[in-house]
Amino acid sequence: MAEITVTTKDKVYSVYISQNALREQAESLVAELSRFSQVFVMTDANVAEIHMAKMNELLAPLEKVSYYVTPAGEEAKTFAVYEDAMTKAIEIGLDRKSVLLAFGGGVIGDLGGFVASTYMRGIAFYQIPTTVLAHDSAVGGKVAINHPLGKNMVGNFYQPEAVIYDTSLLGTLSEREMRSGFAELVKHALIQDPALLVELMATYKTPMDLYSVDLTNYLARGIEIKAEIVSQDETEQGVRAYLNFGHTMGHAIEAYGEFGKWLHGESIMFGMIYALDMSERLLGLSFDKEALLKWLAALGYDVQMPANLDFAVLLENMKHDKKTTFNEITMILLEEIGKPKIQKVSDDVIEATFRRVSQEA
Repeated sequence: MAEITVTTKDKVYSVYISQNALREQAESLVAELSRFSQVFVMTDANVAEIHMAKMNELLAPLEKVSYYVTPAGEEAKTFAVYEDAMTKAIEIGLDRKSVLLAFGGGVIGDLGGFVASTYMRGIAFYQIPTTVLAHDSAVGGKVAINHPLGKNMVGNFYQPEAVIYDTSLLGTLSEREMRSGFAELVKHALIQDPALLVELMATYKTPMDLYSVDLTNYLARGIEIKAEIVSQDETEQGVRAYLNFGHTMGHAIEAYGEFGKWLHGESIMFGMIYALDMSERLLGLSFDKEALLKWLAALGYDVQMPANLDFAVLLENMKHDKKTTFNEITMILLEEIGKPKIQKVSDDVIEATFRRVSQEA
């Protein structure tokens, strides 16, 4: 089992990742959880249906365990579900010595972490990811819910006690969900590790490869990259913004689709392709983008900007991005693969890039 240490100003915690992490960590996790007054498990309807038996078995030695099941998908990251979860926590008598387990994908991790960070001004929580996407979202302490006008606009920085990542759970993901999460691994390679990008392109050539070739070691490398950046900049005052490569336009597209038409990773892939084009024009990025796009298409990604997007709406969405200050949009661009740069960009450049990428589509 790989153990990756995440170090922040106020907390040091471990990410345990293997194909059998839940079983391997069961004894120590139950011992840790027994110190708390109650265990509150948050999951979604899909995970509950497929994996709840595993969690029941794991927590069987504990006396006070409660469950809260959300709708599947981004629908769970709403004020209504947040309020309902808080109501449930109050009704069952969670106290400050209780603990929350976020058992699911990125949505559950974000929502569960936000509930934990705000319930009675903060209770402990653990991340137990069940998706490829969560290799990114479960690490680093960003927790949030969505607002209709923007992704993750209401949130906090709140680190978990630990992350236990059992990659055997990934095999039940749909192909679309698998690709969505893999997009974040591609992002980690683009911003930090050119050799990782080369290896990913050589290893995963068809959608079925995402199931048949073990992702564990590559996900562990993605987590290491994120941990390194978070350890330098926990609250995104500087280099942590690099992790948002592709996310400014990506989140705008995701919001345009009302957080349902395109999955997070699908939207981020559009955003990364957009940012690569801008990087070529503004920073002289030189690499074989066509080979990258061909590879992504072979994996099943849509590499063409969605048709009939209203740029004015997208621009407004981008203005609501958390990196936007003084009404000026900040993009994460690449000078080279593995060498990101934070750059203020004018509305004219934002539009010109959009028109160019849309015409290419």
